[in-house]
Amino acid sequence: MNLSYENYLKLEKFIESCNDKRKSLIIILHKAQEIFGYIPKEVQEFISQCTEINIEKISELVNFYSFFSTEPKGKYSILVCLGVKCTKKKGEILLREIEELLDVKNGEVTKDGKFLLKSVGCLGACGVGPIVVVGQRFIERANIKKVKEILEELD
Repeated sequence: MNLSYENYLKLEKFIESCNDKRKSLIIILHKAQEIFGYIPKEVQEFISQCTEINIEKISELVNFYSFFSTEPKGKYSILVCLGVKCTKKKGEILLREIEELLDVKNGEVTKDGKFLLKSVGCLGACGVGPIVVVGQRFIERANIKKVKEILEELD
C-alpha cells in the first residue's frame, strides 16, 4: 500500500460520506488503514484537515488502539517462534536465515512491502518446532527450504 494521490482521494470520499465525522472517527481510521495499510503521520494530518478534528486527538486514538499501525505492516506476516523449545531446535538460526533471504531484520517490512518478519515468544506447538507462520500457513519443523517454498507460492 502507498501514500498515492488516488488513495487520499478514496479516503476523502469516504470521510465526506460520514454524517457525523466526530462520531465516525474510529470508522474513518479503520478505512484509512484499509486503504493505506497503515496510518502514518501524513495520513493522520489529512484526516485532521478533512474532519476538523485536532491532530492530537487523532494521534492519541491511533497510538492507543493496538489494531492501528503507524508503520507499514507488509502484505504477509512471517512469524518465527523463539519460545524455549523452538530456540533449542534452532529457531534463532532459522530467523537469521530468513532475514538474510529477505534482506530485512526482525521487525522490518521488505522493501516491496510484501513481508513483515517478526519473532514471537511462543506459538504453542512446541512438539513440532521450530514453528514459522507465513500469512495463515503454519509450518511445522520449519527449515529455510520449507519457508522458501511457501514464500514462492505467494503473489
